[in-house]
Amino acid sequence: MHQIVLRSSELILAGDIAGAERTLVAVADQQGDHALVSVLDEMPASDLLAVMREFDSSRESVVNMLVTPEQFARAIVLEKKYGDRTGERLRAMVNAVIHRDGQTACEYLETIADIEGGPSTLADYFEDRYDEIFSFVTSGSFSPQFNTDTGVQTHNTWLMEKIEEIDHGLCFGNSMESSRPQVSRFEIADGDWMETAWLLRYELPDAFEEVMMILRDRAQKRVEQANELALAGPAESAPGSGDEEESAI
Repeated sequence: MHQIVLRSSELILAGDIAGAERTLVAVADQQGDHALVSVLDEMPASDLLAVMREFDSSRESVVNMLVTPEQFARAIVLEKKYGDRTGERLRAMVNAVIHRDGQTACEYLETIADIEGGPSTLADYFEDRYDEIFSFVTSGSFSPQFNTDTGVQTHNTWLMEKIEEIDHGLCFGNSMESSRPQVSRFEIADGDWMETAWLLRYELPDAFEEVMMILRDRAQKRVEQANELALAGPAESAPGSGDEEESAI
């Protein structure tokens, strides 16, 4: 097993991720699934992540199918080191692993939430879904109730109102997960972020609140930065440039 781990690391270092994956899959083919799980347990988390990043729900890998919750959590928290600002690769990996079996999804999510850096990674997973998630956390519906054509300021005001609702719910002990679901898991069972949010809220409420507070802080920072830019207004033309240069000509 040690030699397989070393060989996989060498291939990953050389940039041959497909070759590393084939090496790992060969273990399962020749010695069985349990043997591959043992190998994955010995692999550095960064190497395991490098392999998993190449696959998603549309391109399945035996590695993604057999990785345990503990192995997956150790690896997925390192995703931020790749600097993927959209979070698309992170969502693809998480979806491919946790939603491959609806019965075990909560086990994977709970393990991620319990590891250092896990809640932040789950917050990254929901990046760019602030409107839908904040609507879900405050109303139980994923449909934001505001007119998207009314401009940035109206949107920011709506976001701040949602942040205040979240704060009120937490500060006064009104548990965010206690309200009756407005939608069932069956209705939003898309194997994507909506189903993940539903599972966190109604099956893992403590983890859900921790993730929501991270998103709440990020959203507030964004709104504050946007307001500061709006107050600053357009930059004034520097002396000796623009119209002054034209008049000089």
